[in-house]
Amino acid sequence: MKRLAGLETEYGCLAPESFGLPAVPTRVRDYIFKKKKLGLIDLHDRDYDEPAGNGGFLFNGGRLYLDMGHVEYCTPECLSLADVVAYDQVGEVLLQQALQELHLDKEVSFLKNNIDHYTSATFGCHENYLLNRDAPLTRRNVDTLLAFLATRILMVGAGRVGMTQAPRRYGKMENSDLVPYQISQRADFIQTDIYEWVQFNRALINARDEPLADYRRFRRLHLLLGDSNLLPFCNALKVGTTALMLDLLEADALPEIALHEPVCAMRKLSHQPNGPWKVELADRTEGSALDILEQFLEAASSGKIDLDADGKWTIEAWRMTLDKLRHDPLALIGKLDWITKQYLLDSFVKSEGITWRDTWLESLDLEYHQLNPAKSLLAGLPGTSLVQQGLPGLAKRDFFIHPPPNTRANLRSEAMRTILHKKLSYVIDWDLIYIGEGKQIHLDDPFQHDIRSLHSFRTPDHR
Repeated sequence: MKRLAGLETEYGCLAPESFGLPAVPTRVRDYIFKKKKLGLIDLHDRDYDEPAGNGGFLFNGGRLYLDMGHVEYCTPECLSLADVVAYDQVGEVLLQQALQELHLDKEVSFLKNNIDHYTSATFGCHENYLLNRDAPLTRRNVDTLLAFLATRILMVGAGRVGMTQAPRRYGKMENSDLVPYQISQRADFIQTDIYEWVQFNRALINARDEPLADYRRFRRLHLLLGDSNLLPFCNALKVGTTALMLDLLEADALPEIALHEPVCAMRKLSHQPNGPWKVELADRTEGSALDILEQFLEAASSGKIDLDADGKWTIEAWRMTLDKLRHDPLALIGKLDWITKQYLLDSFVKSEGITWRDTWLESLDLEYHQLNPAKSLLAGLPGTSLVQQGLPGLAKRDFFIHPPPNTRANLRSEAMRTILHKKLSYVIDWDLIYIGEGKQIHLDDPFQHDIRSLHSFRTPDHR
């Protein structure tokens, strides 16, 4: 890729009420930092809801902390699709291993999903993309980007049983117009096109200007609309297609496509797993979402932007996906999450002689997202491993302890090892590290990665 990208994933947790305190996420966090020593826990308050000890940075360049009661794992800054997906999978394995080593895995499960069927709560998978500060964010380009984000769920949705109205615990669920299965987990929770905050009035594009880098050179595009993907192909396709759209944006080469109501269009598409996938355009005419995605694909492959190895992989994966969505959706089993889940659940419906309205399916919906291979519906499905997706440059490194060597995560990890070795006090953030008495390491350039740049930084030994 030409830009840095990373994912933040909030994990659901199923645990008996009898477990009491400390809660399972707290136990797992403490085990990872204090027992496994896979990172350095925060010694300072980061915010009013992130006190000291709430989480910390990992030696692999990522971060793990508690957010609104959920364990949240962030990948390091990555410069390739293979790294994004590989480091995202680290979070899955890390949490499951912690449960096993704490002997909690028989009664407790972590889920990589985005909804609680009972409370109608949602928890997210946030995407982050580095963007040049001078990218032409005109109304025309933003409208086009919104059209892409609304329609891409046909390729990258994780699928879910049912739909979200009033929480069931309040007894206000109506059965008349319920959708038994839909494409996206997050579609029902997105309320507006662009907005600044995260937890309320969730938007397709989060407008908060927090680059976590040199603000004179960079922006950070922070997206809240996406689902948590289990299948590596789908995860890579999500990041790869979005990165190409941003390449087109920076080149001011986006096609002119606008929807009348992007949020409504996304929700309508999500509620139609069997088509026809029509959307209302800005001029109030009707268009095909697949045709719109085809126009974006043609723009990305037209020569208006240079394609590296990741770009070429994405173009081929994108083209194949659209072709199969049109002509043979079942060929995407093991590739796209929402189609794979629909196939597995439909097979169960037919074998048990039940309907899609049966609440049994809500339980099976969660089992698709199980991190525990012994419980997961995905376990054993052929052709779904990361190494089988043909992603360029998949490295042979220990992704649990080693950071990407070509981003600033490499410098942060090296500085953390120095801190640990010399037993120094510290304050660590994505773009700045304080060590000891007033010493600083600035990481304003996310592409800076050569650890030799740290050699001029002298930290005092503690005697």
